[in-house]
Amino acid sequence: MRLSVLLPAVMSALLTCGAVWAQTAPVDIRQPWARATVPGQSATGVFARVTAREAARLTGGSSPVASVVEIHEMKMDGNVMRMRALDSGLALPAGRAVDLKPGGYHVMLMGLKQALPEGSTVPLTLTYTDAQGRAGEVTLQVPVRSMQASGHSHGGH
Repeated sequence: MRLSVLLPAVMSALLTCGAVWAQTAPVDIRQPWARATVPGQSATGVFARVTAREAARLTGGSSPVASVVEIHEMKMDGNVMRMRALDSGLALPAGRAVDLKPGGYHVMLMGLKQALPEGSTVPLTLTYTDAQGRAGEVTLQVPVRSMQASGHSHGGH
């Protein structure tokens, strides 16, 4: 059989296998980015689009650049924007994307051990629990951007 006949079939099979693997990953994190900091700044936010295949909770994480990694929410309380840690984590409904974004749900990196300049990357491991209470984690290399470079010009930390 000629290679020109086999190649499309092989590529199709490989792409199908890749698509199946991606669909079976318990928690999918897309377009992550961290807000750039200046020297001496002690905290920043990480934002992304998170989708769980089955119901789960995003519970926290760890990073070598921060003492504490927590899931937070910002919301209006009267005329004041307030931020709070979500002690029980953030619900991830099955198959529905949850946006982590400035002014809303986000991951907080606190107790920063170094500045995070625009263009660098941050190693980050996010933890979750599934509906059966089993723990899991997703490890990322998160690009660091300014608010302007990310397309956001308001909110955040």
